[in-house]
Amino acid sequence: MFGLKRRLKSAQERPERGRDIAVAGRRLPLKINENVRAKRMTLRIEPGGRALRMSVPVGLADTEIDNFLHRHHGWLTARLAKLPKSSTVTEGGSIDIRGVAHRIVRTGKPRGISQTGEIDGEPVLFVGGAPEHLGRRTADFLKKLARGELEEAVARHAEALGKTVAAVSMKDTKSRWGSCTAQGRLSFSWRIVMAPDHVIDYLAAHEVAHLEEMNHGPRFWSLCKRLCPRTDEAKSWLKRNGSALHSIDFKG
Repeated sequence: MFGLKRRLKSAQERPERGRDIAVAGRRLPLKINENVRAKRMTLRIEPGGRALRMSVPVGLADTEIDNFLHRHHGWLTARLAKLPKSSTVTEGGSIDIRGVAHRIVRTGKPRGISQTGEIDGEPVLFVGGAPEHLGRRTADFLKKLARGELEEAVARHAEALGKTVAAVSMKDTKSRWGSCTAQGRLSFSWRIVMAPDHVIDYLAAHEVAHLEEMNHGPRFWSLCKRLCPRTDEAKSWLKRNGSALHSIDFKG
C-alpha cells in the first residue's frame, strides 16, 4: 500500500499544480500537492477514475515524481480497469433517480422544466431544450431534486438530535460524499440522489451525526445507526456503486 487513505486539507499544504499523464491508453488529469508534513509520496484515484491526486514532500524534484508514477503504472492500470467506464448522458439512455433507472426522453420543446413520468409503465425523465443542453438540463434536475431530498432528511435527523443546521449546500465533489463544519454547515454531492432512498437518508444522517460527534469513532457510528438503521447496508452500497455515480459525464 502507498498512501491511499483520505487526508484532511491542511493550512500547511501549498497550492496544487497539475498536469496530464497517460494511463492505459487515456490521459488523466493529475493534481500534485506539496505538503510540508508529507514524508513520502502518496497517490490516489479520484472517485469515478477520472483524475489522480498526489501528495508529495515540499521541493521534491519532478524526476522523483516521474519515477514514482512509472513504478506504479501497473497498479494504476489494474485499478482503473476495475472501475466503471465513464458514461455520457444521452437521449434514449438511462439515468438512475433515487435508485430507479429512468430512460431519458427529449420533449422537443425549447423550454420547460425537466420532470419524471412514465411511458407504457416505464419510468422516464422528460427533458426539454436543445440536444446539446441535454446533459446540463439533466444535471440541473438532479441537483434540484437532491436539495429537496437532503434538506428534508437533514431537518428530520437534526430535529431528532435537537441540533441546529446553519446551511445545506450542494456540490459536485470528487473525494467525498458530504461534509460538516464546526459551524453547522453541511455540504453534499448532489450525485447521491441517483442512489436508493436509504443511501440518501444515510448520507444525511452521517453528516447530521457530525454535529454531535466530529469524528468517526464508536460513539459517532452508534449515533449514525440510531438515526439511520440501514447505515451498514448503505455504506456497502456506496462502496460497490459510488464510483459509477462519479463516472457519469453530464457535460457530453
